[in-house]
Amino acid sequence: MIDLRLLREDPDRVRASQRARGEDVALVDSLLSADERRRSSGVRFDELRAEQKQLGKLIPKATAEEKAELLGRAEQLKADVKAADAERDAADAETQELLLRLGNLVHPDVPVGGEEDFVTLETHGTIRDFDAEGFAPKDHLELGQILGAIDVERGAKVSGSRFYFLTGVGALLELALVNAALAQATAAGFTPMLTPALVRPQSMAGTGFLGQASQDVYHLDKDDLYLVGTSEVPLAAYHMDEILDADKLPLRYAGFSPCFRREAGSHGKDTRGIFRVHQFDKVEMFSYVAPEDSQAEHQRLLEWEKQWLTSLELPFRVIDVASGDLGASAARKYDCEAWIPTQGKYRELTSTSDCTEFQSRRLAIRVRDGKQVKPLATLNGTLCAVPRTIVAILENHQQADGSVRVPEVLRPYLGGREVLEPVAK
Repeated sequence: MIDLRLLREDPDRVRASQRARGEDVALVDSLLSADERRRSSGVRFDELRAEQKQLGKLIPKATAEEKAELLGRAEQLKADVKAADAERDAADAETQELLLRLGNLVHPDVPVGGEEDFVTLETHGTIRDFDAEGFAPKDHLELGQILGAIDVERGAKVSGSRFYFLTGVGALLELALVNAALAQATAAGFTPMLTPALVRPQSMAGTGFLGQASQDVYHLDKDDLYLVGTSEVPLAAYHMDEILDADKLPLRYAGFSPCFRREAGSHGKDTRGIFRVHQFDKVEMFSYVAPEDSQAEHQRLLEWEKQWLTSLELPFRVIDVASGDLGASAARKYDCEAWIPTQGKYRELTSTSDCTEFQSRRLAIRVRDGKQVKPLATLNGTLCAVPRTIVAILENHQQADGSVRVPEVLRPYLGGREVLEPVAK
């Protein structure tokens, strides 16, 4: 959530952010009104309580005639205090409910618009010319079947559409990717973490995934637990309700977890293969930093993502995501999109978001700097979303006979294997 003081001091900035997101601008005025009622009812309650305490001191000293009048006033004050307390609680509850619906403030340099209004910041690598090489590229599913690596038919039989098995070298390739990604993150100073896949509502809400993103979340009604769509959620909630020491920052964690997404609203999109699925594994970077360091940390997370994709020898571009496509928690987000040959376009493989103080305020995570205690900043960055990375590797490193060259960075994790060979039918 944002700082209410900032809202009161500069409501136009908050309105502009809502407008850039394509969200309800009237929410800002509703929140200002609720906040004013909250503060005025709080003042009213304090005044009545002060009078009530003062009256309590006068009654024992009063004469019999005065005491009757004072006791009558005390009875009325008791009712007034109770009413003011209820009014204060109701106004506070309304303020918090409206505040939780408000997205993070969009960074002023973010391009304004929807999904297609991003700005390309840079491109890396060379897109292969398969025509010049004399063969048409196969898509990742055909390659996965040739290699004995992907089985979507049995995935659908067992679990339904958008589920799959990774088999043989497919399973080994996933493990190689996870180990290589964690090795890079550990070398960069991240603490590796295996995180829970189920979290409580306050963890999911605190990270901002029960608002506009709730339609993509799996909920277990019987237990009132949520399946995470990213280990960002447990990593953000890891220090919930804690005060951290400033000299311990930055704190950096690299979480590995299964991820679950309903993919609501994606009917008919990416139905072939394993690009868009309901369950996948992912290595996620997460940082806790001082608020003034968040933009620099955001650039560092992006550089680690670029280093990873470069090590996999993939052609990719970096985009500055437009305001309407940010998600509630992010003030700014960069995506790294790899080239997918059979689709003839770049597709998202990694992303990194600067969430400033938005999540830490909701999760009550603060930092002690001398005598001052204040919210800190949180940031996240996908290092390796496994299925999409497998898609990019298979398609970009395929050879004419259906084999796939293994990027050098992965070879130590595949027993030195340089090529994934087709399996005998």
